[in-house]
Amino acid sequence: MANVSKDIPLAEITLRKYEKPYGDRRDIIKRLCLSIGLLQPGDSRDVIVDVFQTLLDSGKELECDEVVSCVIEARKKNNLPLVGIAPSNIRRQLRRLRELYLIEKVKNKYRITEKENINVIFEEKIEKFYLKSILSRVKEYFNAIK
Repeated sequence: MANVSKDIPLAEITLRKYEKPYGDRRDIIKRLCLSIGLLQPGDSRDVIVDVFQTLLDSGKELECDEVVSCVIEARKKNNLPLVGIAPSNIRRQLRRLRELYLIEKVKNKYRITEKENINVIFEEKIEKFYLKSILSRVKEYFNAIK
């Protein structure tokens, strides 16, 4: 039996375009998560929205347990089902946010990267660095098949 090569991407990002932002803060953060691939369209498991909003709104560094507590409180406040709130799942969502450079972990606490404005993080970390490197490699593939 022949070995099958598994191509594993070095980096990936999903981008979607939605209508202009409207609605309450949670709705806007949810559409942002949809726009950058952190959430899939029609996905009812949207705890990442609450995790991200918790860190955006806290303005300080939070331990994982604090994030879990804030997420539970937020979901209760918004009358949302308490699904996806297990500490292991919250840690997974925190890792996903870290992989996109939106948050960072400093001494077992999480915060918005460098306590910077989220617009600046997008421009510097995602648009100029992450996205640029992905586009550059895709162009190399297009050039290779001329």
